[in-house]
Amino acid sequence: MQSERSGSRNVVLLVLVAALGYFVDIYDLLIFSIVRVQSLSDIGVAPENSRRLGEFVINVQMAGLLLGGILWGIVGDKFGRIRVLFGSILVYSIANVINGFVQDVNTYALIRFIAGIGLAGELGAGITLVSETMSKEKRGYGTMLVAVIGLFGAVAANLVAHNFSWRTAYFVGGGLGFVLLLLRVGTFESGMYRHVEGSTVRRGSFRMLFSNRQRALKYLYCILIGIPLWFVVGILIAQSPEFGKALGAKEALTAGGGIMYSYIGISIGDIFAGLLAQWARSRRLAILIFLVLSLGTVIWYLNSKGIDARNFHILAFIMGLGVGYWATFVTIASEQFGTNLRATVTTTVPNFVRGSLIPITFIFDFFVERSNIITAGYIVMFGLTAVSLFALSRLKETFGKDLDYLEE
Repeated sequence: MQSERSGSRNVVLLVLVAALGYFVDIYDLLIFSIVRVQSLSDIGVAPENSRRLGEFVINVQMAGLLLGGILWGIVGDKFGRIRVLFGSILVYSIANVINGFVQDVNTYALIRFIAGIGLAGELGAGITLVSETMSKEKRGYGTMLVAVIGLFGAVAANLVAHNFSWRTAYFVGGGLGFVLLLLRVGTFESGMYRHVEGSTVRRGSFRMLFSNRQRALKYLYCILIGIPLWFVVGILIAQSPEFGKALGAKEALTAGGGIMYSYIGISIGDIFAGLLAQWARSRRLAILIFLVLSLGTVIWYLNSKGIDARNFHILAFIMGLGVGYWATFVTIASEQFGTNLRATVTTTVPNFVRGSLIPITFIFDFFVERSNIITAGYIVMFGLTAVSLFALSRLKETFGKDLDYLEE
């Protein structure tokens, strides 16, 4: 009985540590989008260049996430999930402190690239640990809580940026990371990982994901089901000042407010998506419903002529609800692969989704130049939703799947 209580406390601690790590991760991931206009202006960027150079900086950050996703995923499978939790947060905490001192765009982008590398490991390692530690019937609740608590990092980022200078906002992000490092002392390694740690099976081989067609396609489908989510946050809401002008908004729309309210919506949406998946015993059904819902909310947004700031915040919240399947999507990816590749997949998939913002931005700009920003929003959202629905149809249901197995 005593050991059971001790085990339960350890699981609760693990979920809490993973959730707080994701909280800091989201804070640092979104802080640039929130302070973009103010920070670029302060280092001498003209207002007419803010959108273009802002896209450059955010794309460099996303490139760091792509590289870091592969790096930390391999580390997680080869050397353990705990090492990723410590190493990744150390990298992005140092980077964010340095970010508070930048004076030019190129240095800004370079530091965001390093921060992106660090940020890439946080969510995947946390979700992998929780998935492998909790029972197969209840792990969906654990990953849901990680996402719900973590996503409020966006709220914290907006509040700090609103009340302090953008440089202070970066210092706060770095400081939060160092505090979290202390909380991680005492976290424990996954039992499933320890079971394969001493074996001769190949672990953390990124190449192995593409060693056969079926595994490669499954990996690709896991990525594709998440891309509409990041388009909504990374372009439709992050570029709300520009969308507001195109919609004839009654007042200037701010990305910070939109991001904050959208992430509150995502957090609540994650609760509903997680509960729906538990009730229906199907993660695929939950994601299907949310993909259709998100398309509807984007159509609403792009048709909101003369919108004001208050209604924009309400709509940003609703759009967040629509794409509130992030935790369910990452959990599906984690459940699709064996223990020797699970950290690699669970770390790279969400970061490849974030990194998909790079090609999506080019596609979006292509249509903006040939039509307008509103039409481009419609075209890209419809296209991404269609791709995601197809990918979802190709994945097998994983609810209640036993995860104690290996990829050969």
